[in-house]
Amino acid sequence: MGTRHRGPAREVRALDAYIKLKRAVRSVDACTLPALRAEKLTENQFAVLELLWHLGPCAQHEIGEKILTSRANVTLIVDQLGRRGLVRRERDAADRRCMRVELTEAGRRLIARIFPEHAARLADAFSALTAAEQRELARLCRKLGRAAAARQPPSSSSSAPRGMR
Repeated sequence: MGTRHRGPAREVRALDAYIKLKRAVRSVDACTLPALRAEKLTENQFAVLELLWHLGPCAQHEIGEKILTSRANVTLIVDQLGRRGLVRRERDAADRRCMRVELTEAGRRLIARIFPEHAARLADAFSALTAAEQRELARLCRKLGRAAAARQPPSSSSSAPRGMR
């Protein structure tokens, strides 16, 4: 079911598309998040591990930008992962104000074990779309995201999209 809004056609279309996008994300999450919960990981904790695994050590402030969460939330996530022995922080040698975060050996083993299963579950969830449709969906999402980001006020202190704070 789409929107019941009876306003201008452009609002009805946008609301209907937004509702469908949110429902699709929730349905895909339902395919992937239970396995993360079984590992006692949140979606953001997994995102940090995956980021560090694929990109290597990263400045803590860059992590928030890349996983689309606030700096305060990154601090909490890195604290939690650090207590589990999955990541460690070190001062950046070039800039002592900057904290770099890296995987520990235990963190590397965990993400190397669970990421392939996660990627396979995502591939299964997206198998309802052809390869061309998946590429088109990715293109459209990027276009929408960039346009929405351009409409955010420049002084926005939160990384959450406007209207979602």
